[in-house]
Amino acid sequence: MIWTEITIHTTEEAVEMISNFLHESGAGGVTIDEHVDNSKPRDTSLGQWFEIPPNDIPEGEAKISGYFREGINIEEVIQVITERIAELKDYNIDAGKATITSKPVHEDDWANNWKQYFKPLRVSERLTIKPTWEEYTPESPEEKIIELDPGMAFGTGTHPTTSLCLRTLESVIQEGDEVIDVGTGSGILAIGACQLGASRVLALDLDPVAVSSATENVKLNNLEDEITVIESDLLSVIKGEEMSSSLGVQLPVRVVVANILAEIILMFHGDVYEALQPGGYFIASGIYKNKVEVVEAGLTDVGFEIVEINRDEDWVAFVARKR
Repeated sequence: MIWTEITIHTTEEAVEMISNFLHESGAGGVTIDEHVDNSKPRDTSLGQWFEIPPNDIPEGEAKISGYFREGINIEEVIQVITERIAELKDYNIDAGKATITSKPVHEDDWANNWKQYFKPLRVSERLTIKPTWEEYTPESPEEKIIELDPGMAFGTGTHPTTSLCLRTLESVIQEGDEVIDVGTGSGILAIGACQLGASRVLALDLDPVAVSSATENVKLNNLEDEITVIESDLLSVIKGEEMSSSLGVQLPVRVVVANILAEIILMFHGDVYEALQPGGYFIASGIYKNKVEVVEAGLTDVGFEIVEINRDEDWVAFVARKR
């Protein structure tokens, strides 16, 4: 099958938003290339193993490609994406030059080639992410495996925001916790929470493609009884359904995690506060370094106490506790 590849040259800061624009415009898959310097020493303290080819993308920049089936009006898609990228400045997000190009590609050229670079990845003391097509044997009984087929579009654990969030979860989750994962993507954080001891997780995402991806990954990990995946605009699904068994969790919960943009976190942090038990924790990740102060102010304004601010490269994760 011949697809159309739309490629946008932008900044790392704008990656999450522009990726979402491509998904909402009907992309069958999205790939993200960021600056890679394989001459830079890697932290191998946890036995990390992933191979990414070096590239000529400048530091701080990124290249995002979306793939569209035949029959989709590409000119219309480009027009819509161009307009939405222009709106990012209203959120103080720098999209850089944001040049857009398109070209036809054969399905075999993109659908599977990326898999050769995705290897088992030890992201924390207890968690290892394993792609379904790779063999891997845990090094100890304490090491927990997250089986993952990200479907090219959602969190794989190699991006700092995801690995940072998983490590932060490991420091917060207690045995038997009930958790809400907002913007679940591939379901990686929901699965990780269960592997760390959570008894029930409600995984939410607005994108139906993400809901499908997360649902399949939950099945791969045999966690259908522990994780409920629902399509929802942030926490809207829980409003008026505090006692509903269909959610899979009993509100209020002890932990809410969201690996999304700072601007989105500040749209619903008050709802998170209401969904948490007193003393409960909100892990907010996906925050670029230039948004730290505004997010910290927003969280404290609604009553949160900032417990930790964890960093990985240019990205930040907050651990905030409900007073």
